[in-house]
Amino acid sequence: MKSVLFWGLLILGAAWAGTALWVQFPSARWVVGLFVLAVAGVIWLRLSSGWGWAGLGLLSALLAVWYLTLTPRQDRDWAPDVARIVHGEVAGDQVTLHNLRAFRWQTRDTAEQTWQSGVYDLRQLTGADMITSVWSSPDIAHLLVSFGFADGRHVVFSVEIRREADEKFSSLGGFFRQFELALIAADEADIVKLRSNFRGEDVRLYPLRLTPEQLRAVFLRYVELGNELNRAPRFYNTITSNCTTVVWHLVKVLKPDLGLDPSLLLSGRLPDWLHRLGVLEGSGSLADIREQARISTRAQAAPAEADFSAWIRETGRPAP
Repeated sequence: MKSVLFWGLLILGAAWAGTALWVQFPSARWVVGLFVLAVAGVIWLRLSSGWGWAGLGLLSALLAVWYLTLTPRQDRDWAPDVARIVHGEVAGDQVTLHNLRAFRWQTRDTAEQTWQSGVYDLRQLTGADMITSVWSSPDIAHLLVSFGFADGRHVVFSVEIRREADEKFSSLGGFFRQFELALIAADEADIVKLRSNFRGEDVRLYPLRLTPEQLRAVFLRYVELGNELNRAPRFYNTITSNCTTVVWHLVKVLKPDLGLDPSLLLSGRLPDWLHRLGVLEGSGSLADIREQARISTRAQAAPAEADFSAWIRETGRPAP
């Protein structure tokens, strides 16, 4: 039994640690090579002497110490679109947001870069929309929340990985502390149009059924999250700290007894869950609501001079 336990721990530990080292040292593969030699040494100790457990314990301790030294940082050479994290100042009903992104994209990778500040009156909140963006499997979607104000402005909050300038997104890297967590606030002509028009993703907009008090509470919780990330950075995690799970924690502000659901992992199914909770606006079946939520075609047809936010909400506008 002890032998089975030893080999099981060695195999699982080696797979985990080897992947972590592979992710963390992309330009120094010799580190992975050293790890392979260390594992071979543990195997030799097990087969040739009674020191196999001691070798496994020592190697595990060294790897644990190394992994725990990986800490999130603010001072990396960030990719331009996640170079700044929103933060805000609250004075009664007035919220001043800083680092609002208002990029105007020319291709999926290049944009005219603008960062702004804006003052918002919480008494003028008119609604919120959940926006999903699917790029491959319909079961996996990126989630954004857009807040509308009486003057026609919209602020979209998006929890994203904070990539460095030379990094690409990796679900695998998201398990092993490769990326920090970012909260981006942007206008819809930036963050929604990027996905619908330049990345060609399936973007859908679902109006939410929230009271003014609930709108205010969730908006302020986003501002608080941005302030927290500016004070103390966190790691992104593909399972436990991503765009869907963070929103789940935010919604628990409104419903503390909110339980877990499989849609927290299969984020493309989140509209199904919200529909069961009675949070989605709209009439008809869930399939009808999903179809009414499609905005990619309208977004792609929007003239350059149009008010993008108003255009994508004109459901009566014929598709091109």
